[in-house]
This record gives sequence, structure tokens and C-alpha cells, in this order.
Amino acid sequence: MIPEDKLDKLIARHEELAATLAGPALAAKDIARLSKEYSDLAPVVERVRELKRARAEVVDLEAMANDAAAEAEMRDLAKVEVADLAARVPQLEREIQRALLPKDEADARNAILEVRAGTGGDEAALFASELFEMYQRYAQLHRWRFEVLGISENDIGGYKEASASISGTNVFARLKFESGVHRVQRVPATETQGRIHTSTATVAVLPEAEEVDIQIEEKDLRIDVFRASGPGGQSVNTTDSAVRITHIPTGVVVQQQDEKSQHKNKAKALKILRARLYERKRQEIDTARAAQRKGQVGTGDRSERIRTYNFPQGRITDHRIAVTLYKMEKVMNGEALDEIIEPLITEDEAQRLAELQ
Repeated sequence: MIPEDKLDKLIARHEELAATLAGPALAAKDIARLSKEYSDLAPVVERVRELKRARAEVVDLEAMANDAAAEAEMRDLAKVEVADLAARVPQLEREIQRALLPKDEADARNAILEVRAGTGGDEAALFASELFEMYQRYAQLHRWRFEVLGISENDIGGYKEASASISGTNVFARLKFESGVHRVQRVPATETQGRIHTSTATVAVLPEAEEVDIQIEEKDLRIDVFRASGPGGQSVNTTDSAVRITHIPTGVVVQQQDEKSQHKNKAKALKILRARLYERKRQEIDTARAAQRKGQVGTGDRSERIRTYNFPQGRITDHRIAVTLYKMEKVMNGEALDEIIEPLITEDEAQRLAELQ
């Protein structure tokens, strides 16, 4: 049960913000910050006021239901209304608690998606390409912009690695639990005896970083340029347009060769580098802050196997929340992926709510 004084503080803060914003002129940065807090708090305060009204009505109705001097019909009606409100009060409290959960400031950001073939050779690369295309279709369904940053193919059209920038509303919030090892079980097209093979691909979803988030000094970079090559090592252009950037302090290496322009490849590589460095920074903070969160929805650790795609049985199982779907085609088309993502978000909220108790 949320204490009344906590509810009163939320209303008081909302009224204080309204008065401040309506008062003497503020600096532009303060207006933006306070306006955001005010708009974020508005729906919460609406629920708070509804909860306070419901609690007060419960007290009044209980008094009426127990009033021996009241008519029997009125007492019975009061009991029915008490029962209805008694069910509504906990629901309102959960909605308020959920709204007050600490926000991941990266949730509203765009994301960098990286998919890499893991164990399993050509079959792993084919699976990596299918995962990449699954996220591309999922992005289209959500009306997000999906910009391919780079693809490294093998000789049969599989992806050794592929990356994309995804832009839209709450992209990172919806995709962040996709990071990890995805396992596929199926009979490869090259398998002559019909044996099921197991292969893996790793997925990394990184919040896109702005220049203000991560300052990269030129002196900390080693930039190498070379001629781009395609599957099998054949040259795909005749100029040294491919770019490899090494961030010397951390050892993070990013390589881009998809564009014919060295300048464009460098810009894409810096975008990915900035996202990786930002994610490292976030993980350091999260590790320190969440050492006690043993039961969270996956750690996001890319060495963690999070999901298995069993093609012979048409079964997809997410191991973190024990969700199993028999909708292989719809998931791989992006249509049913939300049926896995939604429970992951709900479970994460439940874990964080439990920590607040």
C-alpha cells in the first residue's frame, strides 16, 4: 500500500512545477527540464487523485454498509460498491508504482543493432542473416527507420556480421532484451542425412549515443584505411575506402567498408564506436548499481543463451521467462516477436517493483 504522505508529495511536486513554469522567466534548459518532469508527472498525479478518491469512498461506503440505521437496500448497495472499489484500489496502486519506477534514460533512444554468426559455420551465418531480416521486418511493422550500416557476407549469402541503425519511438526500450546468444536447431540445407544441427548467433542492441554522451578524442583513435573486399576475399572496389578505427584506451575496434566513400565509412564507424563505448559506460554503472539483482530478466550478457529456435518442431523458447511459442514463421516475420518482448518487459517491471517493496 502506498502511504498517503507519498501520494501527497507527488501532488505537491506537480503543483510546484506548475507554479514555477508559470512564474518568472526561466533559462531555456530549465524550461525544457521542468516541462518534461511536469508532463511525465501529470498522468501519475491523475492516477494518484483517483486513488485518493477511491480510498475515501471505500471509507464512506464501509461506514454506510455497517450503519444499522440505514435501509437494508442502501447497505447492500454500499457493500457491492465497496467490493468494486476494493478491487480497483490495488490496480491503481500498481499503475502508480509502475509509473514511478526508475527510468532507464536510454529507453527513448534509437539503437544500434549488431548481429554476428556464432558457432556453426555456414549455418550460423545463414541464421544470423535471418535474425537480421527478422528485426528489419519488426522495425517496419513499428514504422521505425532501419538503416543498414554494414553487412559482411559469406560465400552462400549468410551474414558473418551485420549492423543497422534503428530510429523511432522507444526503440531501445523494446529491443534491449534481445541482446544475447540466439540458438537455432534445424536440419541444414547441406545436410544429406537429415540430422539436426545446433548453431548460434549473437545479437547486441546498443543505445545510440550522441556526441555529448561520449567525447572521443582524435588522439585516442588509430584509423587504418584499406581496400574493401567481398565474400571469398575478392575486391569490391579499387580504392582504399574501407576504414578500421581502433579506440586505443579501450581496444574497441570498428570496421566499415560498405560505402564507396572513405568519409562515409568513417562516419558510420564512429557512430558504432560511440554506441559501443556508451554501452560499456552504461554496463559499468549498471554492474555497480545492480550487483544484488540476481533474478533480473537476463543480464544482457552476450555470452548468455537467451532463446532457442527449434525449426523441426516450429517452437521458439525464451529461456529467461520460460515463454514458448509455436509460431516460428510469424516470429521470424517480425509479426509475433512482440509476444516474446512484452512478457520480457513485464517481467523486468515486476522484478523492479519487487525491489521497491
